[in-house]
Amino acid sequence: MDLGDGTALLTDQYELTMLQAALRSGTAGRRSVFEVFARSLPAGRRYGVVAGTGRLLDAIEAFRFEPAQLEFLASNGIVDEPTLQWLEKYRFTGNVWGYAEGDCYFPESPILVVEGTFGEAVLLETLALSILNHDCAIASAASRMVQAAQDRPIIEMGSRRAHERAAVASARAAYLAGFATTSNLEAGRLYGVPTAGTSAHSFTLLHDSERHAFEAQLASLGEGTTLLVDTYDVERAVRTGVELAGPGLGAVRLDSGDLGVLARRVRDQLDALGAHGTRIVVTGDLDEYGIAALAAAPVNGYGVGTSLVTGSGAPTASLVYKLVARSDGPDKDAPMRPVAKRSTGKPSRGGRKTAVRRIDGHGVAYAETVSTGEPAPGPRDRVLQVPLVRDGEIVGREPLAETRERHARAVAELPATAVQLSKGEPAVPTEFVNGGPRS
Repeated sequence: MDLGDGTALLTDQYELTMLQAALRSGTAGRRSVFEVFARSLPAGRRYGVVAGTGRLLDAIEAFRFEPAQLEFLASNGIVDEPTLQWLEKYRFTGNVWGYAEGDCYFPESPILVVEGTFGEAVLLETLALSILNHDCAIASAASRMVQAAQDRPIIEMGSRRAHERAAVASARAAYLAGFATTSNLEAGRLYGVPTAGTSAHSFTLLHDSERHAFEAQLASLGEGTTLLVDTYDVERAVRTGVELAGPGLGAVRLDSGDLGVLARRVRDQLDALGAHGTRIVVTGDLDEYGIAALAAAPVNGYGVGTSLVTGSGAPTASLVYKLVARSDGPDKDAPMRPVAKRSTGKPSRGGRKTAVRRIDGHGVAYAETVSTGEPAPGPRDRVLQVPLVRDGEIVGREPLAETRERHARAVAELPATAVQLSKGEPAVPTEFVNGGPRS
């Protein structure tokens, strides 16, 4: 993916001020381990979804301080000359592990582990959090919508309700979580997400009549297209559409009103006209609750926009990036000591963590074991962290299709309570085990 001028300034200034001070104190070279985790899930959510990993790996690879960026830092007095010289040579040479993209996570799950010198690793904090907080939030909301829709497809159509770049990332995250298509063409170009789209109300209003609009759309796109039938009178529009396209009309779209009631009326009308195969697609400010409420309606698919790109009420995953271990010097063989903050309401657990998902004899997850020692999986358990960056080289890239399949498997192994929309505790409890010290 082309990231243009790079990603090094997609960060907060305090990352650079910490670096400058650490260089001056001689501690910037200390080996350090940072972890990304959420202290809790959004209220009522049963699980979270790891998303954005692929985008993060691209961003780490592009994290370079080019001459124009260094000039900006120098001319604005943001860092001193020794720090500028250090940044000019910056390359991340450490290691990153993380939950595989598409997997599920729970409170305190160490979904990303970054190991390197303090200087190298601290600069990635804002970048990692901005990508993962957004994409995990969108994918988590999308997954709930997919579960509510059961086997009915959902199109992502939130581009007009989000920042233009966030819209592309949202489309990617939604597809990972099970959405069928997106309306966003850049997501199709960059990530291979299938795209779809037909027409809006403005197209109907442009023409002298609804009939003329339908004739133009059918002539251009064929009888398999989707006609928007609620610009004027729904019953008349459906009748006109079938009259013009014949019983092979692909679909009709409803975007307003009582969608459940309208869908039933339209289904009856389509069947009476012989258009038994014509699908009904509904849109209009839907979220997972609105989708679930239409479960008994004769609906064949959904379009979701605003609720998807805003995380359906949880626009951030509230992930944090915390130092959990560090050495007393730059020597790679120096022992690592756990460190943790103890502030009220925001404590952290020291020591680098590993994680295992415990699976029972029926293939159902029943616990997430997080340990400061080496993972100790049982015969059915899954070790959750995989290598993503090794000695500065990206090793964890994978096709988006694989992350999509992984997510389907991960949700399938969760307890049945995980897909309930009612408020409740996380579907899988997190348990901590203190292991032996790691070097």
